[in-house]
Amino acid sequence: MEDNYPVSRRWEDLDTDILVRIFQSFDIFELTSGIAHVCSAWRLACCDPLLWKTLDLSMLKSNFIKIPLEPYVYVDGRSDKTLTRVLKISLSLSRGNILTLIFHFNLYVSDDQLTYTAERCPRLKRLVLPAWNRIKKTGICKAIRAWTDLESLTMPSIANPPYFMEEISRNCKNFSELKIMGPCDMLCASTLVTYLPKLKVLSLRCSMLNKDALIMILDGLQYLEVLNISHCLLIEVSPPPAVRKVVKELDHSILERASRLRQFLSCMEDSCLMCQRTKNDEGLMRWYKYEEGLWKADEVSSLAL
Repeated sequence: MEDNYPVSRRWEDLDTDILVRIFQSFDIFELTSGIAHVCSAWRLACCDPLLWKTLDLSMLKSNFIKIPLEPYVYVDGRSDKTLTRVLKISLSLSRGNILTLIFHFNLYVSDDQLTYTAERCPRLKRLVLPAWNRIKKTGICKAIRAWTDLESLTMPSIANPPYFMEEISRNCKNFSELKIMGPCDMLCASTLVTYLPKLKVLSLRCSMLNKDALIMILDGLQYLEVLNISHCLLIEVSPPPAVRKVVKELDHSILERASRLRQFLSCMEDSCLMCQRTKNDEGLMRWYKYEEGLWKADEVSSLAL
């Protein structure tokens, strides 16, 4: 009588499709832990484009301390090495297939890391990069020139926005969606109107927003379809010596201008927790004080993470 022993299969004999499905449940640390070196079959599965449509680094934070001079943060060397290692392995395995790239609110990328990433993500369509402290003008402009397919960006408020928005205008012809995590003043609004006149979606949520800047955006961005000013601290700035005044509700002139939009999202309720937080933080949200991942939220579904 023959022995009926079950036939066992080796891990490397699994179908590539099955391996890919398994690897899709892995986070970025697991994907870059060395599984691609197990065997050639596993490496082939690790390079499958399905795994690399999105490179989500939102669970990776810098170990840093704040300092009084630019760039206002000092990042621990070991923290930098971890990010560099994850980027090198991920970008090697992805083979240029990354379409969405997400960085954590407290992940301080350097110029070299950003340039390295841009050169290896030529097809990028969406970038979430909320922390620019260590990124210089030359570094971000070089990256934007590499990302000609870029359509959507989440970024911080910056002191000198014209140079950057002009770079997007020149190089990213399909750009249509922007989220700014920080105050929006007249310079910011005029820059958007000048360099991104065909912008379709704009989110300024949880920030200090100048009322005149809001009017300029509504008047100047004729192609705008969606505007999110939820939980904003809306202020009215009068000539000195008048003090800055907080606007409690939207007046008729703003509502009439916003009526042409497909979606105008606003919340200025005293009872709203997020409105209270924006007010307490004086329009510059200190996300580290609140629930982990809260910074990812947005009332505009295409911008939420």
